[in-house]
Amino acid sequence: MLGLNVFSFADLWSPLFLAAVLVAVSGYFMLVGPLADRFGMAAPAAPRQRIFFVTGMATLYLAQGGPVSLMGHLMFSLHMLSMALSYYVAVPLIMLSIPAELWRTLLRVNPFRRLAFLAHPVTAALLFNGLFSLYHIPAVHDYVMLHFGVHRLYYAVLFAASALMWWTLINPLPERDRWNGLAKVGFIFLNMVLLTPACGLIIFADKPLYATYSDPDAWARAMGYCVSGDTAALLRSFGGPAFFEVMSPRVDQQVGGIGMKFIQEVIFASMLASVFYHWYKKENGQDGDDKLPESSGVKAAN
Repeated sequence: MLGLNVFSFADLWSPLFLAAVLVAVSGYFMLVGPLADRFGMAAPAAPRQRIFFVTGMATLYLAQGGPVSLMGHLMFSLHMLSMALSYYVAVPLIMLSIPAELWRTLLRVNPFRRLAFLAHPVTAALLFNGLFSLYHIPAVHDYVMLHFGVHRLYYAVLFAASALMWWTLINPLPERDRWNGLAKVGFIFLNMVLLTPACGLIIFADKPLYATYSDPDAWARAMGYCVSGDTAALLRSFGGPAFFEVMSPRVDQQVGGIGMKFIQEVIFASMLASVFYHWYKKENGQDGDDKLPESSGVKAAN
């Protein structure tokens, strides 16, 4: 499919990134296991928190270092899948895997306290969705895709902005969770609305917007950051992104916009159901019936 057999194992699976992910997973298991008492944790992380972390890191690897990352340079729809997996799946899973006591330790030593205002729900929603939308303005997107250092920095900032946005919904610390159920419902709808213009621009455009998916020279330059070898030879051999297409660039673009919006809607709909569930239980005096121990840190939205 997509002619991926022309790429090397290293191109498809990014061994260095995989090694970094495996080191992070090993470090996490040490931190929430044998070293848990050093961070004031009464008990090691709950089993499902460990599953959350492994799943989140595996998702992040597939999206940013595995085949989905490479295929995201071949088709815009797969680029959007990579973005959705990174910021709407991997980030909340990783955050849910961190025990409450560890969160408190991290916040105590946080060197970015002066930027705490960025975690305000409205600010965080505007920041993440603004950065995401800015990135998908054609001129900005092509510039970022063609400048490797800027590309990595922008993705790192998006990752941090996504974490700030998710904090309002999956905050495990009661002393820092000041938003009630109605406010969280409004926050979810705010995020859903803020992403709509960018997706609408992509879905309803009457022509391909991004040179890195339609212009052979721009595509070859962008590919140079994720594959080994001479990209000029890659261009001579395949003539550009059209060789790997399974649909026209415009349709691929539309599928990407629709897919991104659909994934966001599904994930936020599940969060909406969780907010309503916990809000209902709290209003009926049942909020504490099925809470996890504080050390688990897995408390969704109240």
